[in-house]
Amino acid sequence: MKRARIAALKNNLSRYLDHVRAGGSVVVLDRDQPIAQIIPLGPAVRDRAANEDRLLRLERRGLIRRGAGGLPPWLGRRRPPRLRGSALRDLRNERASAW
Repeated sequence: MKRARIAALKNNLSRYLDHVRAGGSVVVLDRDQPIAQIIPLGPAVRDRAANEDRLLRLERRGLIRRGAGGLPPWLGRRRPPRLRGSALRDLRNERASAW
């Protein structure tokens, strides 16, 4: 496990990321206090196909139902209510009546 101060990490980010890609980890220090750790991602996170397979298995078992995308047709039919009058005119009238 490597340790790196923030300035050294910023200046040599590629080198530290290569170390993490190789399976190592880096502890980030701020004034010699550890504040974060950079570790490699697990294989399931790196491999989108594994995630897709997992979702398909869950869907076949009936545990999840994935959406088809987009909005349902009934949601787009309603129009927003129409406001009558003017907010600016009402504000002017309110201020005029206060004097």
